[in-house]
Amino acid sequence: MRHGFPLARPGQTIGLLGGSFDPAHDGHVHITREAMKRFGLAHVWWLVSPGNPLKAHGPAPLARRMARARQVMQDPRVVVTDIERTLGTRYTAETLSRLMACYPGVRFVWLMGADNLAQFHLWQDWTWIMETVPVGVLARPNDRISARMSPAARLYQRYRISGRASQRLGRADAPAWCFVNVALSPHSSTAIRAAGDWA
Repeated sequence: MRHGFPLARPGQTIGLLGGSFDPAHDGHVHITREAMKRFGLAHVWWLVSPGNPLKAHGPAPLARRMARARQVMQDPRVVVTDIERTLGTRYTAETLSRLMACYPGVRFVWLMGADNLAQFHLWQDWTWIMETVPVGVLARPNDRISARMSPAARLYQRYRISGRASQRLGRADAPAWCFVNVALSPHSSTAIRAAGDWA
């Protein structure tokens, strides 16, 4: 990594998992490994955000969240990065636009939990995201039905790749998205904070 920018070569397929990671936990590790396996990704970058525009209260300090994420995610195929701080971007669409300019020829796939798909239509420039990069959605507890009935899922229904063909996603041209069910992890950042284990 040079000047805060991960290394990537043209032709690589890299999944991007964004979030506050406040704190990172085994559930993040689980969905990352499932995403690599299911969507045919060579690498995944964790984009540890300076802050989430949809959340009223700020997360723990970025340096602390980065340190925890690197402690939790021990896999040479995964890079934990604060590149959004380096780029000065706040929204996913801005980040993607800058990354695509910085890494010509790299194929990016946006990764999210089903809970995020359910509210995806609230994100800034969400239709641009869907029409610019493939999107991989991993099912999480209690969010499957709301995600599948969401405005984003309905609007882009004809571009959905079936879960059985999920390996195609990494090489698909946008718009393309795939919803896969994975063995669910009981861990959540909210529960960890509520238990006082991340003060």
